[in-house]
Amino acid sequence: MIKGLKPLLRGSTYTGVLFAVVGAVAALPVAMVALGVTLGLSGRPDSVWVALPVWAVLLAVCGLPRVVRRVLAAGARRTLGVAVPAPVKGAAAEWWRTPAFVLAQVALGWTVLIGGSTLLVAAVALPARWTDGAARVSLFGWATDVTGVWAWIVGALCLVLAVALFVAVSGALRWLAPRLLGPSSAERLAMAAERERLLAERNRLAHELHDSIGHTLTAATIQAAVAGEVLADDPVAARAAMRSIEESTRAALEDLDYVLGALREEQSGTAPTRTLADLPELVDRLRHAGAVVSPRITGDLSQVQGTLSRAAYRIVQEGLTNALRHGSGGPIELRVAAGADELELSVVNGVADGTGAGGFPTSGHGLPGLAERVRLLHGEFEAGPYGEGQWRLAVRLPMRWAA
Repeated sequence: MIKGLKPLLRGSTYTGVLFAVVGAVAALPVAMVALGVTLGLSGRPDSVWVALPVWAVLLAVCGLPRVVRRVLAAGARRTLGVAVPAPVKGAAAEWWRTPAFVLAQVALGWTVLIGGSTLLVAAVALPARWTDGAARVSLFGWATDVTGVWAWIVGALCLVLAVALFVAVSGALRWLAPRLLGPSSAERLAMAAERERLLAERNRLAHELHDSIGHTLTAATIQAAVAGEVLADDPVAARAAMRSIEESTRAALEDLDYVLGALREEQSGTAPTRTLADLPELVDRLRHAGAVVSPRITGDLSQVQGTLSRAAYRIVQEGLTNALRHGSGGPIELRVAAGADELELSVVNGVADGTGAGGFPTSGHGLPGLAERVRLLHGEFEAGPYGEGQWRLAVRLPMRWAA
């Protein structure tokens, strides 16, 4: 019983009625145009009923513009309390859905205006006429006199019917709005594709942030330790280490600004585009951190372009970062070989006892992230023990996927 009364107490029921009435009133100018067209073409006053289908056609045409759907969807969200997503820009939609909703809204609005107002007037007038002795009720040619207490009973019944009509109209609009104003099948596919694109972009940004910030913090920590040890005995070396920290952290801040701006969907400037051409700078920063890096670069790196060059730089950066974090502190061998069909990357370092020379914690995302990056580039990835007491990261990337 109480559950059945909930629609009567729900505010969206009466705002839904208002939504229907607004649609009916807004359709009045179109009705005048339809009536004028009908009378102008026929010249006969008895052809007024012919204006109804003309009115319906004109209303359907008014529902075709995309902006009408946006306005109706916003109105449905506010007044009906239903989730109606905004139309997806650029996605195809069934042309008939919004015109159908417009016709339904107008029809329901006039049902409320005519039927609801009639019932409410009867609910007030019948008890008022009881004092005069009788009230006459007529409907579709049938008429009867209502006298005595029956005037109150019929008046109460009219009031209940009016409220039930309001609930039914509001419920019909709440049912129709998501189905006719909500996303079509094509729009759902477009929304899913957009969500997938955003997720892929966020995953890419997460990889970029992990590689850049992880490398910078690792190198900066080692450089700070070196500067602290030699500050008293070798101020020049200490200042060089501090300058290296400043340079590397400035580059990391650029990466961080770009990633956070993209995550906030703001304009964050040009994306950092470090490539294999920046390897000498990367190696120099590691050497300032006290690492012994022996690079061996063969082939023409200038032929490695676009996505492949940027991805290769990040792979080398992550490999060197892992060597700093978890290596024995001995020499790090870096090999980059650019061939006609394949790009080979290799980082070999000694394996430390326990947690590594620096005792750095690990997130467990570095190597899986590298493996995923290499897989997307259709390459081959290997990471594991190499010889006695060494660890090797080896990657082979096909040159044909450069973009």
